[in-house]
Amino acid sequence: MPDCSSICTMIVIKDLTYGYHSRNTLFQELNLTLLPGKVYGLLGKNGAGKSSLIKNMAGLIFPQKGSCTINGLEARHRRPEFLAQLFFIPEECELPPVTIAIFLRIYSVFYRSFDEACFYEYLRIFNVPEKGQLHKLSFGQKKKIHIAFALAANTDVLIMDEPTNGLDIPSKIEFREIIARTRRDDKITIMSTHQVKDLDGLIDSVIIIDKGQVILSADKEEIGQKLCFGAKRAGEDTIYGIDTPGGHISVSRNNGAEESPLDLELLFNAAIYNPAGIRDVFQTQ
Repeated sequence: MPDCSSICTMIVIKDLTYGYHSRNTLFQELNLTLLPGKVYGLLGKNGAGKSSLIKNMAGLIFPQKGSCTINGLEARHRRPEFLAQLFFIPEECELPPVTIAIFLRIYSVFYRSFDEACFYEYLRIFNVPEKGQLHKLSFGQKKKIHIAFALAANTDVLIMDEPTNGLDIPSKIEFREIIARTRRDDKITIMSTHQVKDLDGLIDSVIIIDKGQVILSADKEEIGQKLCFGAKRAGEDTIYGIDTPGGHISVSRNNGAEESPLDLELLFNAAIYNPAGIRDVFQTQ
């Protein structure tokens, strides 16, 4: 865990209550703290509240009660110093009817650490043409330009909503490569998705939400210490299991400090279908 005795990037969500109206509360006094140097995977089914949570972090929607702060700045106020250290990529990406050169000239000035050379390098990796009108590109190409710009902005916080939507299989591989190359010890990266396999091997910490509640928030190392994944064996304390063409596989308590490869999809299903069992293992309220 990073030493935050001095100033460092932190996201603190405290007693956050949010709903679309008074009779439809999505989050009730939700608490969460995110630390730098990590890539967080925010997982949940469609409609679980992932987009609403990250939009609260970005200050695009406002809590009814409680707060969300980044480096002590409350998101809802969207002050210039707050906006300069955060980049948010929405699920649906649109671009104006301009060229890349004009787009950079207009928007890059808002980010003091923007690296134009890196931006063009990311476009090269993504195989995105540098000429032409941006609004005429396919959805997938627009998404790649948003991702390339966001990473070149070098903000302390990067939030992405369904970042792999619209990307084909080669582009997803390139996406994982670029994210790995842009890691920093003082940066928080959050990727919200329901496509669990797309983030496998990329994230450091897993947050699973369902029905407006945090079912699990833990680093992958802790998950590996507390859970076992794979074929069920006699005497195991099983939390969730499923039959597959290759046999029965399960998630169970790790009672013997045994190591097994983390199966993110299996963990996600365990949290959704047996949230009480996962909360009991990780002592989640």
